[in-house]
Amino acid sequence: MTRNPTRTPNPPARLLDVPRSLLFYIVFYGGTVTALFLSVPLVMIWPRLTRLVCDGWSHYHRWCTHWILGIRVRVEGVQPAGPYLVVGKHESFFEAIDMPTLFVFPSVFAKAELMRLPLWGRYAGNYGLVGVERDAGAKALRTMLAAARAIIAQDRILVLFAEGTRVPHLSEPPLQSGFAGIYKLLGLTVVPMAVDSGRLYHRTIKRRGTVTYRFGEPIPPGLPREEAEARVHAAINALNREDAR
Repeated sequence: MTRNPTRTPNPPARLLDVPRSLLFYIVFYGGTVTALFLSVPLVMIWPRLTRLVCDGWSHYHRWCTHWILGIRVRVEGVQPAGPYLVVGKHESFFEAIDMPTLFVFPSVFAKAELMRLPLWGRYAGNYGLVGVERDAGAKALRTMLAAARAIIAQDRILVLFAEGTRVPHLSEPPLQSGFAGIYKLLGLTVVPMAVDSGRLYHRTIKRRGTVTYRFGEPIPPGLPREEAEARVHAAINALNREDAR
């Protein structure tokens, strides 16, 4: 595949990237804190407003990255809708915040520690994020699966960042062991998602450019663990491998 000329592995910083980044931090994080505290009383009274708040926050982030940082978004492949398990690359906070903009009302597997944070944890729980205990015992695993199946029953997409944490652009760590268990026990079709946000966004000084999401071929349930992991790993790293050429 020919490399897209608008994508470069590690674009150099431009002079205006510094003031753009500073303005982004002020506008986005200042707006986030303001919206959080203004919406808390409403969400406590009407929990259903959580979706509106979280979706609005995600769209606000996309607006700030577009108009302040000069980051555009391109989607390649067939974007799924419905009860699929989307397994994605995780290079920066960009895609984590962007999920409610990319998808309609998705649920994301999140570290259980995040679910216990003041305020943030309440919003995450109301929105329907699924908490994952890293050293989960049988009881914690059953609780997680029950929450995930409740999401599936609502025809919502489940998103899993199977590397477990943010990783540098061009790195290809193995999938965390939790993917295999979730894949087997939920029995969902998997749609792998590559993303290259780390080359622009995972920096103090952020760069202009285009973040690409690429959805790979669906992977059916019931495959042997090794085959499923190999297919997912190759697909979520497809953009990295192009940049490394």
